[in-house]
Amino acid sequence: MRAVVLLVAALLSFALPALAADDVANAQSVIRAQEEAFRRDDAAAAYSYAAPGIRQIFPQADIFMSMVKHAYTPVYRHKSFEFGEAQTAGGQVAQRVHIVDDNGEAWEALYTLEQQPDGSLKIIGCVLRKAGQAV
Repeated sequence: MRAVVLLVAALLSFALPALAADDVANAQSVIRAQEEAFRRDDAAAAYSYAAPGIRQIFPQADIFMSMVKHAYTPVYRHKSFEFGEAQTAGGQVAQRVHIVDDNGEAWEALYTLEQQPDGSLKIIGCVLRKAGQAV
């Protein structure tokens, strides 16, 4: 019996990091898809990755896109967009993204995604700051 308990504990310890890695990979896929939609100026596609709370604040795709263009210019247009550290907890993923904008300035974005009732991940927020500045 003790051997079975140890075996189950060992299997769980290997499975949990794999689940977290899957969550991070899924989150990065969502962020990358939205970033590509911004690049194409595809407001409907970019908006589709926003969580319901974001959609309540910005009830139409064009309103959402206008906000991104003005308040998140480095996310909207950039020279580079690279994933950094990620953390998972309680159905949420926090993913750092290192961005260099079109002017060559470095930025850091912290995306937060949350698992939806249908199992998909949606973006619930993005905090953007110049690299090296305290949050």
